[in-house]
Parts: sequence; C-alpha cells; structure tokens
Amino acid sequence: MITSTPVARWTWGRDDESADALVCCLRDLLTAYRVLADHRLATDAPVVHVSVSEARKSNSLLFKGELTTEHHSPGEWDAAQAAAQLADRVRAGMRAGDIGSVDAFAECSGEIVTSAEGEVVRQEKLFRLGASSFAEFVTVDLVTHTDAWLPYDLKGRQQYEIHTANGPRLSAALSDLSEVLAAETDPDDPTYFSKPTQRGADNFFDADGAAADVWSSFEVPTRYDVFTHAPGFGRIGYRRTAEGEVQYVPVRGAEGELFGYLWASDADNAASFEPADVGDDATYRAGLIWLERLRAAHDRGMAPSEALAELSATPDTSAGLVDPASEPGTALLALLRDRHEN
Repeated sequence: MITSTPVARWTWGRDDESADALVCCLRDLLTAYRVLADHRLATDAPVVHVSVSEARKSNSLLFKGELTTEHHSPGEWDAAQAAAQLADRVRAGMRAGDIGSVDAFAECSGEIVTSAEGEVVRQEKLFRLGASSFAEFVTVDLVTHTDAWLPYDLKGRQQYEIHTANGPRLSAALSDLSEVLAAETDPDDPTYFSKPTQRGADNFFDADGAAADVWSSFEVPTRYDVFTHAPGFGRIGYRRTAEGEVQYVPVRGAEGELFGYLWASDADNAASFEPADVGDDATYRAGLIWLERLRAAHDRGMAPSEALAELSATPDTSAGLVDPASEPGTALLALLRDRHEN
C-alpha cells in the first residue's frame, strides 16, 4: 500500500571536513544510493536533483537543477568518482558566489515482494533519498511511502510472507547505510502509519492488541482532502466545494465500475471530481487526472459548466470515461458526497 505522506523516515548525520559542501553532499547521497542498489531497493541510474544556496544570503540560489548519471551495476559504481563528476557539472552551471548549503535528492524505484505468492514487482518511488551539507556537517535521510516492510499492512491485516521477504532487506540496508556513512541510524519520529526503528518500522496497535487500521484513519482523509480543497488556500483553479446544486456526470472504468462523479457549478465557480472510493488506488489516480484536466480548463478561462461539457466528451479514456449519451444530472453537492459516505 502506497501512502500520500511518509510511512517512515531514517537519518544519518556526521561532521565532515574532508571536502567542500557540494562534494560532501553528492558523495554521501551516491554512496547511500549504491547501498540501496546493492539490495535491489534502487534499480535505475539515479537522477539527482541539486540546489546550492548562496552563503550569507537568504533565498538566493547559485544552482538548481536535475542531473542524470550513467547506469552501472552496483559493483562497478564508484560513488566518490561519480560525485566528483556531478560536482564539476554543477560548478559549470553555477552563478558566481560562495556556497552556503547544498541539498540533493533522488527518487529510488526498486524491487519488492507484494503478494503471499512471492511476486516481485518494480515499485516506482520506493524511497526518496536525500542529503544536505552545511557548515561541515552532512546529513542523509531515507523516506518510504510503502508498508511492505511492516508485519501488518496499513489496514491492520497480517502480511507475514510480504514482511518476511521485504523486512530483512530493509534492515540489512539500514545497517549497511550506517556503516558506509559512519553514523548511527537515527529513526525519525513516528508518522501516522508506523514507528520507525533502527532496523525498520513497527505497526501501531489498538488497545485490544489488534493492528490499527491507520489507512482508514489517516490515508483516506488525506487523499479525499485534495478533491475538496483547491491548492493555494482555494485560490488556484476552480473551487472544489459548492453550497448549492451542481451538475454532474458519472465516470466509469473500462469494466463499467464507477470511479466517481465529475461535477461543476457556475454559481460557485467550482468544479471537482467526487471519488466513489478514494481508498482504491485506481479510483484515486483517475480522480487526480480529472483534477489536472479541470485545472487546465480553468487556466484556459473556461466556466465550470463549459469545462464539464468539454471533459465529458474527451476521447482519452486513461482515467475512465463519461457515457457520451448521458445528460448531466443535478443534485446538491452535499447529497452527491453523502452517496459515498453511506
């Protein structure tokens, strides 16, 4: 199960005067990436996002960019050499000025077991690996958004085979990271979903001893919030709530399953997608695509009802489709939302 906010985070930090801030940051990031690659927790050539702040000047960047690296087998990869090469590329594109702090990160796609039958899949963005360097102190942090490492999934269901296959790999990686980074593994504070430890992460348990259903308590409300609150404190795009009646059309998947409702209200300058089951990954992803389409329509100056009409006729079925023969219905938004709560 993949969450919107972190399941767990671990950090490593130490004093380092062996090189300048740029080299130290990139070296530790790529050293840590190689450890993850050794455990098949990162399987691609890293794409490194780097930002370099100017010393003694707030909000002043000397460099911000994305750098690709060559793909090598883990045993063939010299992290220090790769870091030096990246540092040279950053310096070639930097503005003149003194380096203050350096921050870098890379998304890590890797292999995990996702079923009791032992099926191995490649999971996009399995980890987010970051590093920062400032005042001769370097920090590395590792964040995961999956529950594959836990004895129970986020709904509180036991996943013995999945945990047995994935948990020891994470534990070994954390131990190796501590060794190569010359720093103890520091588990971050508990998240909504787990309690990080030096060897992995633990579930939360209810008073009766059962594993807690933190998915329903935290992930579902977090997901749903994006469909009811526009970004920028409601100032970006259409509003995503309405007081009165709205026009709506059902959106269905390829098998006829209901993904939710696309709705619009000119009176409230509002339009959004009402998911049928926001906890379902396919429904959630489809809903996000419809929100992107609505945002694009808003940016082109369309009224909500115009956007509803145009999007209802889109030939793109990647996020479900609207029956072209159906006419929009009318209902209070509160009633439309109540359909999924009851």
